[in-house]
Amino acid sequence: MAPTPDDTGTAREIFDRRLLAQRRRRALQRGVEGADFLLANAVEDLADRLLTVTRDFPVALDLGGHTGRLARALNANPRIGRVIRADLFTADPRAPGCDLVVDDAYPPFAEASLDLVVSVLSLHLVNDLPGALIQIRRMLKPDGLFLATLPGGDTLFELRDSLMRAELEVTGGAAPRVVPFADTRSLGALLQRAGFALPVADTDRVTVRYADLFGLIRDLRAMGATNMLIERARTPLAGAVIARAAEIYAAEHADPDGRLRATFDLVSLSGWAPHESQQKPMKPGTAKMSLADALKAFDAPDADGKRKPD
Repeated sequence: MAPTPDDTGTAREIFDRRLLAQRRRRALQRGVEGADFLLANAVEDLADRLLTVTRDFPVALDLGGHTGRLARALNANPRIGRVIRADLFTADPRAPGCDLVVDDAYPPFAEASLDLVVSVLSLHLVNDLPGALIQIRRMLKPDGLFLATLPGGDTLFELRDSLMRAELEVTGGAAPRVVPFADTRSLGALLQRAGFALPVADTDRVTVRYADLFGLIRDLRAMGATNMLIERARTPLAGAVIARAAEIYAAEHADPDGRLRATFDLVSLSGWAPHESQQKPMKPGTAKMSLADALKAFDAPDADGKRKPD
């Protein structure tokens, strides 16, 4: 998400990055088995996308990729040379081979030093996403590739709805409890704004099912992905609110067998550092046929007097 300007024009921060670092460290120390299922899904999809790219990448960066899953996938690609693994905030004790620990909001790499930058389920928690994307584009060599996966759109909308309604019912007010996620179109526009060529953004929806609300909350804690909004409430949710949220969730977001749905929209982004060899749109006025003439030609009858099909 990009920061929201206040009345003075100063960017207002959304995420408590210090709290994010604390929760990331705690999650890695606990090392709950299977807690990286969403990361595994995103890495597999990204690795498949990379296999369709028919060019070599001598130096690649795994930006913020804890657990080592992404780095292993990059190393398995024969077109990728050296892989630099940069863990976010702290080195994952379960995944040896971390090259450095960084804050992905301020990646410390020289201009035009990388051929490929990949980030999975990390950049959505950067306060200045447009600025981070500009830095990544500058780090890439001309015709270098950027790939990322971010949660977006309707991610966890069931949880957001249930918590908000329950808190309103029980206390008469509601604080933000779930991180806001940008939609696919907005993220694609940010790629263009950052100066990437040939930007693409598309979404894959993943639905995970749970026996109850508390199973979902346990997984979010194990991921280090619970509420770290700056404007979050500083007191824990009351038991009555959680109980009511569980009732609402079960009543409105359950399958016929009673298991609860949790939606994750995974937005895949790709963009290239500009290079003269890349395809470019035609300049206005350079087309050999006008749109009107093209439509007339398409609608003209054929030799038998029949019109061409739509």
